[in-house]
Amino acid sequence: MAAAAADDAAEVERLYELGERLSSANDKSEHAADYEAIIAAVKGQSAKAKQLAAQLIPRFFRSFPALGTRAMSAMFDLVDMEELAIQEFEVREALKRMKGGKMMGLDGIPIVIRIQAIRGFPLLGKDTEFVSKIADVLGQLLTSEENVERDAVHKALMSLIRQDVKNSLQPLFKHVEQGSEIREKIICFLRDKVFPLKAELLKPQAEMERFITDLIKKSVQDVTGSEFELFMGFLRSLSIFGDSAPRESFQELIEIIQAQADLNSQFNVSDIDHIERWISCMYMALPIFMRGASASKFLNYFVKQIVPAFEKIPEEKKLDLLKTIASSSPYAAAQDSRQLLPSVVQLLKKYMPGKKVEDINHNYVECLLYTFHHLAHKTPNTTNSLCGYKIVTGQPSDRLGEDFSEHYKDFTER
Repeated sequence: MAAAAADDAAEVERLYELGERLSSANDKSEHAADYEAIIAAVKGQSAKAKQLAAQLIPRFFRSFPALGTRAMSAMFDLVDMEELAIQEFEVREALKRMKGGKMMGLDGIPIVIRIQAIRGFPLLGKDTEFVSKIADVLGQLLTSEENVERDAVHKALMSLIRQDVKNSLQPLFKHVEQGSEIREKIICFLRDKVFPLKAELLKPQAEMERFITDLIKKSVQDVTGSEFELFMGFLRSLSIFGDSAPRESFQELIEIIQAQADLNSQFNVSDIDHIERWISCMYMALPIFMRGASASKFLNYFVKQIVPAFEKIPEEKKLDLLKTIASSSPYAAAQDSRQLLPSVVQLLKKYMPGKKVEDINHNYVECLLYTFHHLAHKTPNTTNSLCGYKIVTGQPSDRLGEDFSEHYKDFTER
């Protein structure tokens, strides 16, 4: 034990000497052998030497570009949690055999090494070619259960992002896009640390906002409902989607929401998740409809897919669906209104029967009448054949020669 301690102290002393020699050298490139020796210390047995190497490697990293890859690999070895966990287990078992199970305060040595290496990563990130790989490794370390280590990872990542936003964020979003095991940790990091600092980090503004928008569009193809709301809320906060943005920008947001709502799929009344996702997406889209984006695809899906199966939809979801249509009806275009009106009248006849009954669902009727009102005034001629109301506009579409009195009688009775 004494011999091992002496060897440990000697190794640490040697590293200090190498560090001092490099610090005092006018031309550090002449001392490549010293830097190689520091890198090699990572493979040794001394925990203290590893910790010191984790300090020295980043300090002199930029002076030895030819050794950059080896230095980077050594630093990655220092945060290899599986390897360090094995070492920690071996130390624990040895101490148990020698001291009757007492740990002698050596708990946590590996985590100290990792933290030292983590703190040094931003210095290695001064070279652009290594930034993405470092960000990727730090992203994986977000799974740490130790608060001190996780805090070090947060600080190192933020330092790296401030140095190079693009090359730092790309690997993080890649984990979200690919659905890796650490995606939830990365989303939480983006939500808590990155998104609140968008004004500081996204410069030049237009270019960087477009960059992060493209990253998010790739990432939201397979996310939970709450995650999608988080990303959409962030996108809507960007200046490129602000009040003064062109209509095309709002349409881009709607297209992202349409993809999440899965409007190309066949409607399945037994798929509650899809129904809830459609409702949630409609509510998310409403503020964007107000800004001029088209509601056409959502309304067409309602007419062609949902209305034919409306009777089979679970009762607790019917009202939510009708509320979304009612809320979006003020923003429907004339052409969409013309297509939607027959379906609305069909549902009205179902839920507003001609004879008096006691079990009328007034919530359904209220939603449908509200929808009817907003759609009818945009395409008045459509109401002729549906309800018997004749509105003379002086156009051939008035259909003055046709008799819709029966429709009128039926509708007014209701």
